[in-house]
Amino acid sequence: MIVGKADKGGGKASRWSGVPRWARVCTVFGAVLMLLSGAVLVGAEALMARYEGAVGKADLFGDQAAGAKERKSDIKGPLNILLVGIDPRNPEMPPLADSVMVLHVPAEMDRAYLFSMPRDLIVKIPEFSRAEFDGGTDRLNAAMSYGSRVPGGNPDAAGGFELLATTVQNVTGITRFDAGAIINFNGFKKIVDAMGGVDMYIEREVRSEHREPDGKHRKGNPNGEGYVGPQAVYKKGNQHLNGWQALDYVRQRYPKNGVPDGDYGRQRHQQQFVKAMAAQAFSADVVTNPVKLDRVLRAAGQSLIFSGRGNSVVDFGLALKDIRPETIQMIKLPGGSVTENGKYQGERFEPAVDDFFAALKKGQLDAFLLEHPDFQNKAK
Repeated sequence: MIVGKADKGGGKASRWSGVPRWARVCTVFGAVLMLLSGAVLVGAEALMARYEGAVGKADLFGDQAAGAKERKSDIKGPLNILLVGIDPRNPEMPPLADSVMVLHVPAEMDRAYLFSMPRDLIVKIPEFSRAEFDGGTDRLNAAMSYGSRVPGGNPDAAGGFELLATTVQNVTGITRFDAGAIINFNGFKKIVDAMGGVDMYIEREVRSEHREPDGKHRKGNPNGEGYVGPQAVYKKGNQHLNGWQALDYVRQRYPKNGVPDGDYGRQRHQQQFVKAMAAQAFSADVVTNPVKLDRVLRAAGQSLIFSGRGNSVVDFGLALKDIRPETIQMIKLPGGSVTENGKYQGERFEPAVDDFFAALKKGQLDAFLLEHPDFQNKAK
């Protein structure tokens, strides 16, 4: 039984208010990877300092409050990095975690595993005295809101991240996150368009539920639910999508629009987009174009708040230099909905997910995935 709900608040809706959380999830990793890889690709010390300066910084794990000493720049695996996407609307509104992702890098530092924590996962959120929160059971994304509360002041996203990180650690068994980042979704379109768009493979023709061919929102149906008017169409094959097109494509989930497997198909498309976005960041078109690279990295940097717990974003870029899109395994954690008296309460994991977390802790994910291939999300 959920005992509390995070503040909903009011205020002007952001331009992301109509975008489903899965579409937001797929921007998070791409933005961070672009920034980390850019630190390696740029190379020159002066330029790396320029991009480092563009990144927002905050004490996301409460290290300063705990009196922890900064670590030296000797990053070694295994690593666990927490990535959280938020959609800020106004300074008075506590943020909710619209997406929560964990990047696990094994000791060899040559590959990575990326998995998402459902934002509606029902969890126990621990007490957080600084925000005057007594603890309780709620959906995972509410931890960000509860932890951000500042008595007598505006919410603090860094405090929300700290409580969320502790909650995720308790669920997954991860002892400590080595780094973390908050992604502000308002910068998404600038990042994609700064790259000149994204090249990706469309596995079958999909027709947009929401957008017209020119990107304008379709008109509401005057006679009922849904929309009317011409639809944007994404044809099967290799396609080049700009920011609004990529976002619109990964939103689609209805069989009538060309996605016969519903939410599963949407999830697959979003993961394909994550890899496409990361691959674009490594492409010669971006790497060899100083103007474009500068524009992309600065757009990503301005959308990011990072904590390396004593190590900079450049330090992490150098440490993760051997990881490329093709060496990142997307993971799907099976679960299902929880209802009470016919009313939706949230999500739960299936028991096998506990075995996944145990394998992660022991450094045995490769063996686990061989025995559980259904945990792997395939993406072209």
